This record gives sequence, C-alpha cells and structure tokens, in this order.
Amino acid sequence: QGQLVQSGGGSVQTGGSLRLSCEASGYTYTSYCMGWFRQAPGKEREAVARMSPGGGTTSYADSVKGRFTISRDNRENSLYLQMISLKPEDTAMYYCAQGSAYSGPGSCRRAEYRVWGQGTQVTVSS
Repeated sequence: QGQLVQSGGGSVQTGGSLRLSCEASGYTYTSYCMGWFRQAPGKEREAVARMSPGGGTTSYADSVKGRFTISRDNRENSLYLQMISLKPEDTAMYYCAQGSAYSGPGSCRRAEYRVWGQGTQVTVSS
C-alpha cells in the first residue's frame, strides 16, 4: 500500500494553534475517505475528523467542533488539520489515515481506515 507521511505538530500553550499535514506517496487518495485520529496514553484511539474525497462532507468529534478544521488538497495529495484554541485535553499522538472508497453520505464514518501515517505528537500545556 501507499504511505502517508505526516508533518507539523509540536508543543503549544493553551489557546494556541497548530496545523498538521499529511502527504500521500505511492498513490493518490482522491477517491478515498480520509481522516485524522488521535490517541492519548492510556486511552483508546478516537476519530477527530473525517472528510469525503471532494471535501464536501466532513464530520468531527464533538470535543473539537468549532476548533478543528479538516481540509484536503487533492492536487498535492495532501490532507490537513487546522487546530485552533487548543486545550490540554487535545494532547495526544495524532494520525492521518486513509479509509475505504467513498460510497455516499455517512460512508466515511463507516469506512475502514487501513493506511496510517507515522503519527505526530501534539502537546498543549497550560
């Protein structure tokens, strides 16, 4: 399978902003659902945001609505997560992932995400 390479992340104070990037190599994910996930130590991995191939349909975890924005640039084969108003609770390892091919509304929530980026750490301090 192709590979997803992430960049961005880092340490910020509460209220700060970060932008995560994810670039696909070896393939294009134009036709696939894409998503951002995160996992904090001792917690289960959770979906943060998901997006349809054309970017017209997005979904977010309740905890990040209004603060995080998922976007994609299919020409550059890139996926982004813009994060603002960061909170300590957002501290986690963040992963981008490729899901199944889009098949209609709700399919990205149901998709199987099988190709994963290497992860980038986001740390938010008070």
